Amino acid sequence: MRSSVEIYNIRTGGNRVVWQTDQLVEAPNYSPDGRYLLLNGDGLLYRLPLDGSGEAAPVDTGFATRCNNDHGISPDGSLIAISDKTEHGKACIYVLPAEGGTPRQVTTNLPSYWHGWSPDGKRFSYCGIRNDVFDIYTISIDGGEETRLTHGEGRNDGPDFSADGQWIYFNSSRTGLMQIWRIHPDGTGLQQVTHDNYGNWFAHPSPKNDKVVLISYDPDVFDHPRDLNVRMRLMDMDGSNITTLFELFGGQGSINVPNWSPDGDAFAYVRYEPV
Repeated sequence: MRSSVEIYNIRTGGNRVVWQTDQLVEAPNYSPDGRYLLLNGDGLLYRLPLDGSGEAAPVDTGFATRCNNDHGISPDGSLIAISDKTEHGKACIYVLPAEGGTPRQVTTNLPSYWHGWSPDGKRFSYCGIRNDVFDIYTISIDGGEETRLTHGEGRNDGPDFSADGQWIYFNSSRTGLMQIWRIHPDGTGLQQVTHDNYGNWFAHPSPKNDKVVLISYDPDVFDHPRDLNVRMRLMDMDGSNITTLFELFGGQGSINVPNWSPDGDAFAYVRYEPV
């Protein structure tokens, strides 16, 4: 397969190819200054400049060489959160300097899969699996006690903060088919956002707090596998006006983590193409 890293502009409806490689790369994050994308591949992280000046360059993640596709850059651009299983054999959340360096462990309970930064950069949202139960949690970037927001109502995954910090969007199978939900960070105000016949995953609210991008599978697909025909969709914050922007061959790795440009006009994703 070939990985095609692309950017779609929701205002113009145009997309552009940023980089293509025969390496499997996943989950592009925009840097807060809009100058580069952060991706993962082969257990490492890579920084891909957006000015066309070069290829993706590896980021020094110290001992963490089994990073998965759950990573992200802090709102001020100074830190990177990663999920890595080098030390413990299970996914653990760490934080390290954005320029690279030695990771500092944040989560004690494992496995934990990072998914979002709070707008003030002080907390993480993540999926934790405890006794085979998938739930949504938050924790201080300094570690300590985790706050549990869901309690085993189906499988809960993919939590991402809204830009105003009022909501955490996530996907849940509590009604059968995976749908998008949202909840306040204090655990109140739970709302179902999508109500359709797709398996909806990885909802990412725009920095403008006006739109949410998500990826949708056919209803008979379990989990979020790669290498399938899926739909990239856009909706208003309350789930209204949902529309399919385009279809692509992808799924796992396409938009697992926050992927909006800083101005909220575009988002990055990965399309996979047979060679």
